[in-house]
Amino acid sequence: MNSTLHLLGIARKAGKLELGEEPTGAAARARQAKLLVVAQDAAENTFRRVRHFASAGNAVWISVPFTKAEIGAAVGRTSCAMLAVMDVGLASALVQKLAAADPEKYAVTAQSMEEKAARALQRQREKRAHEKNLREGKRKPWAAPPKEQKAGPAARKRKPGRVEQRAGAKPVNVSQKKGPTPKGRMTVLGKLPSQGKLPRPSRRREP
Repeated sequence: MNSTLHLLGIARKAGKLELGEEPTGAAARARQAKLLVVAQDAAENTFRRVRHFASAGNAVWISVPFTKAEIGAAVGRTSCAMLAVMDVGLASALVQKLAAADPEKYAVTAQSMEEKAARALQRQREKRAHEKNLREGKRKPWAAPPKEQKAGPAARKRKPGRVEQRAGAKPVNVSQKKGPTPKGRMTVLGKLPSQGKLPRPSRRREP
C-alpha cells in the first residue's frame, strides 16, 4: 500500500478523519478541519463543494492522485470521494509525503501546513506548561512595588493641629485653644456702660 494511503488509514483509526460530503462540510463550517482531501476522479460538483467548504472554514484543500476506490480501501469503505483531516500534524505529514512524490504540485501547500503545525505545537507546549504550573502551585516571581515619586516644592506637609478652611480664609490653630467654649455663653468684645440702658445714637438734622 502507498505510504500516503497508509497514513490515511492510521488517521482513520485515531479518529482524526471525517468521511463523506456532509461530515466534511460540517467539520469545515465548525473550523475544525485542517485539510480537505478530494479524490482525483471525483465529480465536478464534488470539487465545487470542497472549494466552498474550504472557503467557509478557512481550510486548505488538495486533490490527491488516488481514486475514490483507493481512498475508500484505505479508510475501510468501498468508496470515498471527500474527507477532512482534523489534526494539523497528520495533515502536515500527509502533504509532506505528497510533496516528496510531486514537489511541483504540493511544495507550497506542504510549507504552509508545516508552519501551521509548528504554531499549533508551540501552543500545545505553552498550554501544557501552564497547566503544570497550576498543578504545582507555581506563581510569578515577586517584584518590588514601584517607588513613589517625591513631592515637589509646591506640595507641603500639613502641620498638626491646623484645620483647613475655605479658600481665602486664614487657618485656625486648634492647639492654641485652651478648652471648649461653654454652650450658651457669648464672647463680648469691648466694655458695656455701667447702666442698664444702652445709649441711643444721636440724630443729627441736616441743614
